This record gives sequence, C-alpha cells and structure tokens, in this order.
Amino acid sequence: MKSLFHIILLFLCFFVHAQQKEYWLIDVQNNNKTIVKDSLAAVKFLDSLSQNSYYLTELKNVINGDSKTEIYFDKGINFNEAVVKIPEDIAQTSRLKSEFYTKNLDSVKNKINDDYRNKGFAFNRVKSKFLGMKNNIPQVKITVVEGDQRKIDRFVIKGYEKVPKRFIKNLNREFQGKVYDDKNLIQINQSLQNHSFILLDKPPQTLFTKDSTQIFLFMQKRKSNSFDGVIGFGNDKSDKFSLNGSLNMNFRNMFNGFETVNIFWQRNPDKAQTFDVKTDIPYLLQSNIGLNFNMNIYRQDSTFATMKFLPSVYLHLSNRQKIGLRGTFETSSLMDSLYIQGKDFAKKGVGVWYDYTEPSEVELFIYKTRIRAEADFISTNYSKENSSVTQNNIFLSGERNLHLKGSHYLNLKAETALMKSQNELAANELLRFGGWNSFRGFNEIALLADFYYFGTAEYRYLVNNQAFFDVFGQYGQLNNRSLNVKPKLYSFGLGFNFFLPIGLMSFQISNGNEFGNAVRFGDTKIHWGILSRF
Repeated sequence: MKSLFHIILLFLCFFVHAQQKEYWLIDVQNNNKTIVKDSLAAVKFLDSLSQNSYYLTELKNVINGDSKTEIYFDKGINFNEAVVKIPEDIAQTSRLKSEFYTKNLDSVKNKINDDYRNKGFAFNRVKSKFLGMKNNIPQVKITVVEGDQRKIDRFVIKGYEKVPKRFIKNLNREFQGKVYDDKNLIQINQSLQNHSFILLDKPPQTLFTKDSTQIFLFMQKRKSNSFDGVIGFGNDKSDKFSLNGSLNMNFRNMFNGFETVNIFWQRNPDKAQTFDVKTDIPYLLQSNIGLNFNMNIYRQDSTFATMKFLPSVYLHLSNRQKIGLRGTFETSSLMDSLYIQGKDFAKKGVGVWYDYTEPSEVELFIYKTRIRAEADFISTNYSKENSSVTQNNIFLSGERNLHLKGSHYLNLKAETALMKSQNELAANELLRFGGWNSFRGFNEIALLADFYYFGTAEYRYLVNNQAFFDVFGQYGQLNNRSLNVKPKLYSFGLGFNFFLPIGLMSFQISNGNEFGNAVRFGDTKIHWGILSRF
C-alpha cells in the first residue's frame, strides 16, 4: 500500500507543475481537508495514518488540476479501537475484565506491560493477535511473554567507595531479594536523597546479567562539616538592649565512618552561657550498634553551674531509624549563697530514646519528617538536705514539611517535655526552652517549666532552590509548680533564608508574649545567622 502511494504521487509530480501546486488530501468519511505544499508532504501524511492504527487506508481517487491536486482517501477502521480478550491471569494482574471494548488498544498494552514490569518481569513482551472482525469492530487477543522475574541481588558502589561497610550491608538487608520494580527503585533513591554524608551523582543504574540484577550507586562524598553562627538582638529581663548569639561547629565523616563531633556555645541576653559537646560513632566495629556521648555545661552568670553527661548506645533499625539506651549523670552547684531558689544536687539514671528522620527533597528544608522521643528514670540526691527522690522525664518532638502546591509549603512542628518528681523542683533543675530553634519571640532558654508544650505552623514560599520566605505562628503553655504559674504563650514573625557563596543565610524577626498581654515593640527579637559547609 505504501509503495503504491509513492508510485502514484511521483507519477503526478512528473506531469504537473509541482512548484506552484497545492495538494489537497480529502477524507471521504468526513470530508475533512488537509492541504500540503508538495507531493513529499502528501506521502508523509498518508504514511502517518498507518502509524495511527489506520492499517487499511485506501486511495479512492486523484484529480489533477492546474493549481491543485485532490487526493481522495478512505482511512477505514481504526485498529486502536477493538474488543480485547485476555487470559484470566493477565486480567487479575492488571485488574481488567477478560473481555472488554477499548478506544485505545495501545494504552491497554502499555498498562499491562507496566503491571508486569512492576512484578519484576522487566523484559516482558505484550503481544496482540488479530482474531478478525465482528460487527465491523476488530477482535484482538492479548498475551504476555513474561520472561524471568528480576529481583535485586546486590549494590555496587562507584565513585566514593569508602562509605562504611555496614551502611552498604544495611542497604542490602533492606532491599536485597525484593522485586525489581519502579516502587523499590524510587525508595532506594529517596533513602539516599539529601543524605547527610553522601551525594548521588545520578539516579541508580541497573546492570542485568543472565543470573543477577545489580544496582549501581554513583556516589560522592558530601561536604558535611559545617559552621553555624547566629547573632541575636533583644532585651534582657531589665529591658536593656542586649547582644547575644551562638556558635555551632560540626565535624562530620572526616574518617569515612559517618562519625560526628559537634561543638556548641551559646550566650543569651540574661548572661547565661551553654557549652555542649557531642560525639557520635554510628557503626561501631562495622556493626549496626552506635555510640553517642554528650557533655553539656550550663552556667547562669554567677548564680549556679550545671554539668550533664549523657553516654548512649543505640541500634540502627534502618537507615532512618534508631533506638537507644542511655545513662544520665548530672551535677549542679550554687555559686551564690543568696540564691534560695536553687539547690545543690547530683543525678544519675537510665533512659531510652527513639529517633526517626526522613530527608526533604528540598535541600533548604533539611527534613521532610523528624520524630524524637525520650524517656528517663532519674534518681536525684540533694546534698544539703541529705535526701534522695526519683524523677521521670519525658520528651517528645515532631516535624513535618507538607507540600501544598507549586512553591507553597507548610512546616508543622510540635514539642513537649515533662519532669515528674516526688518533690518540688529547684529552679536550677527545671526544663529550659525558648529562642531561635524553639519557642521564638522569647530569649534563648529563658522559659523555665516542669512541663511545657508548644506547636508551630510556618508557611513557606519557595522562591527557587536557593531561597524561601516564611511566616509563622506559635502557641504553647508552660507549667511551673514552684512559681504556681501556667501561662499560655504565643509567638509570631517572619523570615528569609537564602544561599550565598559562603553558605545558607537566615534572617528572622519575631515577637512573643503571654496571652492577655499586649504586643510590645521592645520585645521584638532579631536573629541573623549563617550556615556554611566545608
């Protein structure tokens, strides 16, 4: 049929003035006209009909004129419309009826192909057989040649090959033996996306051999060391303007073990200082057991000083989940004998914790999901009173980034903590919160409580992958039994975050107060920070 079209059209071109002629292609079924400039374009048009499932197109008539050539054709039946018959096993796999009518046979075949590929039959072939015509409608039978079912056999690391062996073993444990399909490939990619220590140069690639299916991961070492500096402006308890801030140094993966050393220092407007050192070794002796050590020193001007040591051992449940057991050793000493709200004490105890993190597809947001839960059983000895009591401490926090649509996101956070004791707690052992990364609009760790909770809703507008604006509101409450107060608190503000050559720049304005109190301009807090990776 195609050769016949060529012969006729070339014959016409030889005998007519093709330079100035138009070619009218007229469909006799609906009298639709298509006008092309030359015979070659007419041939291409007629060829395209067979590519669109009009396999029985017939040339009906050709009328030559001085200025145009009219070509009449009949497309015939569109074989993409058919009654489809499929075996019962294919019907169950693709959730289709064993016999049905479709206007798009190609899409049905593509669906069946995808369904079998998602069962691990990566090289399946969907075949169709023409059974004849019935009521002028093509009858088609579809069968599938499955081939071998493919399952993930192992991972091969290319590029940065010094990743911990246990990290690769965990990947194998999570995915080895699973069906090779799009769902598992997406999960593999997501589990490594925005990882703290590695970058994927490109999506995972697959090597198929006769006996195995290997996933190649092309990695590079991420610049994960970081310097985080924040400068804050606000008023202290006496309403005097005060400069404060914090420094946070992270040294990560320097020995290719995904280890972390964190050094943190902070000074708040009320002359309190915090010094914190954390060390984390995630894969001890190439096992799934990790060690974590945390030493924290807090000094409130010349009033008192508290030192806390938290050694911990934990187990990797997966690349995102950890569960751990830790000890608590804490001492606090008064330096001002006139400070009657505080007490000298020593604490020791044991606790459990759980941590879950899911990285965000947007690098600016760090987390898509994060959950942290802690519970501690503590024994406290007050040296001057020569008494001992037991305490139970609970902490729970969660964060979730929701993609609304387009460039619009909603970040939700919640946090709560409780200290339950047999006695009234001293001021120097109460929970401390508030500030830049906590309840904004208040000075750093300036809120004292034996129980508190707060929630944050933050709207984020992503300008591009380098910057976003945010507007937030917070609501919470604290309970301080020693002062017999239960204030309800609020905070609101806005900020701007953007990448510069030196790192991630953050600027934030916030204000907070107790419900029932008017907003005061003097309580406004301004924070400016930079996070630089090296």
